[in-house]
Amino acid sequence: MANAIYPLYKQALLDGSSNIDVNDGTVRAALVDTGTYTYSSAHEFLSSLSGVVGTAGVIGTTTVTNGVFDGDNVTYTAVSGATVEALVIYIDTGVAGTSRLVAYIDTGVTGLPVTPNGGDITITWNASGIFAL
Repeated sequence: MANAIYPLYKQALLDGSSNIDVNDGTVRAALVDTGTYTYSSAHEFLSSLSGVVGTAGVIGTTTVTNGVFDGDNVTYTAVSGATVEALVIYIDTGVAGTSRLVAYIDTGVTGLPVTPNGGDITITWNASGIFAL
């Protein structure tokens, strides 16, 4: 699967829905095992996401310049479980049913070095220019 902006996020942007601003909201990146999660264009909120490996990291200092999203690096420590084949970026409200999914990032396509198989593994991801809105 290639990288994708969730279509319902795009629709929410056009509709002016709540919880859409990656500059003002708490933006997180979840490491995902695609053996237990399959991307769907029908997914809109975090409640649709399964296969999360470890704790989602906060992407600080988020910006969108000329349509390109950027943010601080995210470091994951003590990741355990299956391998990570994808990242899902979402705007966290503290409630899974309203935390809006923004982007699905296939680590095979982007070449991100995320292959934890248990233990104390640290993974650093640089969000710079990873997707365009």
